[in-house]
Amino acid sequence: MMKSAICVALTSVLVAGVVLRAQAQDVAEIKITADKLQFLYDVKEFTVKAGQKVKVTLVNPAESATKQPHNLLIVKPGKKDAVGLLANAGMADPAFLTTKNCIPDSEDILFHTKLVLPGAEETLEFTAPSEAGDYPYLCTYPGHWVIMNGVMHVTP
Repeated sequence: MMKSAICVALTSVLVAGVVLRAQAQDVAEIKITADKLQFLYDVKEFTVKAGQKVKVTLVNPAESATKQPHNLLIVKPGKKDAVGLLANAGMADPAFLTTKNCIPDSEDILFHTKLVLPGAEETLEFTAPSEAGDYPYLCTYPGHWVIMNGVMHVTP
């Protein structure tokens, strides 16, 4: 009787361990670094599954020649230009570069980091959208978004 109770307990622990490991493996981890010489991300695209847990780490190297802060916003499909233009217009607001972290007011923004200074990084954790599609990401520090962007592909 005692032997079967121990076997059941050990089996439960093993099954729980497998489930936890499987869940940990289901997290997509992406590291995106701001280019040291230009206003570019080193990763232009990545793919995740719909509904998958995602961790995106934005790195802004200390030795960056641009010495600029950067952020990363993931927006709805087809909305990169609209959000980028809002970022350019944000310069009219004195708080845009400071307390707003260059994040425009828009319902098209799904996820975002704050501004990341040179020598710093920030990790953004979220669940990928449930709808498959191409979700642009961009830096909305004014003027950067035109070339500092990429695409998160969400597959079924």
